[in-house]
Amino acid sequence: MIRTADEVAAGVRAGTLDPVRITEEALERISARDDTIGAFRRVRAQEALAEARAIGARPDRADLPLAGVPIAVKDVVAVAGEFAEWGSRAGSRQVASADGEIVARLRAAGAVVVGLSRVPELCSWPSTDTAEGISRNPAAPEYVAGGSSGGSAAAVAAGMVPLAHGTDALGSIRGPAAICGVLGIMPGAGVVPASDSGLFCGLYRHGALATTAADAALLLAVLAQRPDLSRITEPGPLRVAVSTRVPVTGASVPKAMTAAVTQVAKQLRDAGHSITAATPRYGTAVLTGAAARWFAGPAEHATEFAPSRLQPRTRTHVRIGRFVTRAGLVREGPRREWISRAGEFFADHDVLLTPAQAALPAKAQLWSRKSWLANLPQARANGFLTPWNLAGYPALSVPAGRHPSGVPIGVQLVAPPGGEPRLLALAGQLEKLRAR
Repeated sequence: MIRTADEVAAGVRAGTLDPVRITEEALERISARDDTIGAFRRVRAQEALAEARAIGARPDRADLPLAGVPIAVKDVVAVAGEFAEWGSRAGSRQVASADGEIVARLRAAGAVVVGLSRVPELCSWPSTDTAEGISRNPAAPEYVAGGSSGGSAAAVAAGMVPLAHGTDALGSIRGPAAICGVLGIMPGAGVVPASDSGLFCGLYRHGALATTAADAALLLAVLAQRPDLSRITEPGPLRVAVSTRVPVTGASVPKAMTAAVTQVAKQLRDAGHSITAATPRYGTAVLTGAAARWFAGPAEHATEFAPSRLQPRTRTHVRIGRFVTRAGLVREGPRREWISRAGEFFADHDVLLTPAQAALPAKAQLWSRKSWLANLPQARANGFLTPWNLAGYPALSVPAGRHPSGVPIGVQLVAPPGGEPRLLALAGQLEKLRAR
C-alpha cells in the first residue's frame, strides 16, 4: 500500500509507523520502477536510511509536519554531500558542505530526501532527459514526463514517493504535473522565500507535486514556512472564469483538453460556484515579456557552466539569450502592462480555469541530443502556463481525465496574489467530487 504524505507523517508522529521501514519501502519502489521511468538522477539509499533512523530518534518527532515522509528533491538545490547537476555535464561537481535553505526546511520538518530528481539542462526545456536517461511519463511511457520538473512529477506519478519538490519559471511544475496526472502548485511571487528567486529574470518559484491537495498543501506550508497553508478549508461560492483560448496565439487545443475544462466547470457549477466564460486581455506583452526571460535567464545562469561542454541546443539558446540581454529586450514595461491587465481581470473573477496544456507532450527520446530548432515546438504546450509566472500569480494544475493517447490531462486554476489557500481548497473539492 502506498500511503499519502499526510498518512505517513501522522503515523510516524504517533509512533505507529517506523520511518526506516517507510523509507525502505520507497527505496524498494524506486528500485523496481525507476529503470523504466528514469525519474531520479541520484538515489540516496544509504543516506536516506540514515536520515530515517535519525527521524525516529528525534525528541521533537511528534511535532514534525513531514515526519518520516520520503521526498524527491529537484536536482537544482544544495543538498549536503551532493552536487546539483542542473541536468548538465558542464557544471561543477563540488559537493555542498551544507543544505541550502529549501532542503534545510524539509529536513527541519522531518522529511527524508531519498533522491535527486532528473532535470533537463539548465531547466530550459519542457521535456526531461540527460545523457544518462529519459524521464518518462508513468501513465504513457512512450511520452516524456514534461519539464523541467519532469523527474519530480514522474517520481510521484509512479508512486515511488508521495511528495516531490519542484521549481517553476515558465510552467515547469504545472506542465509535468498535468501530463503525469498529479497535482502541482506554483505559489505566487515571494510566498516561498529563497535566495535563487532571481533566476530566470525573477520568474523562478519553488513549489510542490503530490497526489492529493492535502499533501501539496503540507509541502507548500513547509517550503513557505507558513503552517496556515497546510489547512485546507471548504471553498465558499467563487466567481470562476473559464477560458480555453491559448494566450496571444489562439492556437487550436486538442478537444480532449478543452472537454476536460468543460467537465470541471460543470462540476464547479454543480458545487455552487458561479461560472462565466471570460478570457484575460493577454496582449502581446505576455509573449514578449516571457520569451525575453526564457532566453535571457538561462544565458545569465550559464556563466556558471563550461560553455564548450553545454549541449548544442543549450549553446544556441544561450547565444540568443545574450543577444536579448545586450539588446535590452528584458523590459519591465511589458511585465507591468500584463500585471495591470491581470489585476483588472481578477477584479471581476476569483479564479481562472484553463487547460493546463495546449498540446500533447513530446514522445520520449533523447531531446538533449537534438538541435535547438528541433526542441522549439515543444514550448507551445505551455501557452496557458507562462503568463502567470510573468504576473507572479499562484497557479495550480489538477488532474482532470485522460487523452485517448493515454496521457493524463490536467486543468489549470489561477488566483490573484495570496490565493494559494483558495486554489488548494478548490483542488480538494474537485478531489472529493471525482471520488464520488
